[in-house]
Amino acid sequence: MNKEIFTKPLFKGNPISVLVLGICSALAVTVQLEGALVMALSVTFVTAFSSLIISLMRNTIPNRIRIIVQLVVVAMFVILIDQVLKAFAYQVSKQLSVYIGLIITNCIIMGRIEAFALGNKPFASFVDGIANGLGYGIILVIVAFFRELFGSGTILGYQIIPQNWYIANGGFYENNGLMILPPMALILLGCVIWVQRAIQKDLQEK
Repeated sequence: MNKEIFTKPLFKGNPISVLVLGICSALAVTVQLEGALVMALSVTFVTAFSSLIISLMRNTIPNRIRIIVQLVVVAMFVILIDQVLKAFAYQVSKQLSVYIGLIITNCIIMGRIEAFALGNKPFASFVDGIANGLGYGIILVIVAFFRELFGSGTILGYQIIPQNWYIANGGFYENNGLMILPPMALILLGCVIWVQRAIQKDLQEK
């Protein structure tokens, strides 16, 4: 049971490529791989622990205020992440700007709380939160990898494409400026969805 809960969001039930959730942040934070990794880990942390806390409290939360309680729990973890980043990774925090704070509006988190945590035991909810966060993170990392590599010639800030390949140095290559623009993130995401549906035939619409 827990194995299925963990594996489904990574592939057949991926929150971005299958359910088309969390698209805005996926497009906004994938210019650099470092930012994408931090966002992926942040969302995974918030989703996992929010689901755990809500599952522990599920039998005591009045239905009429459940959304308020969920938002308070999610906001608590988002603020914690935001303060930790500002204290220990200020440059990354500055790069991600408002998008860390906007994790609270990520429909993946509220969706998993409503669809899973409110009706399942704490451990299963925690696993579900981790899995959906990782499923979200996989797509971010894939998109950010190609955007940074072909847009800046680097990976995690390290130069990958040799300097002597560049036209300015007598070579044949030039960074693709389109890669760092938001429309290219959408195109790459579309390519990821296309590849996944080509591999997983059951995801194709009849």
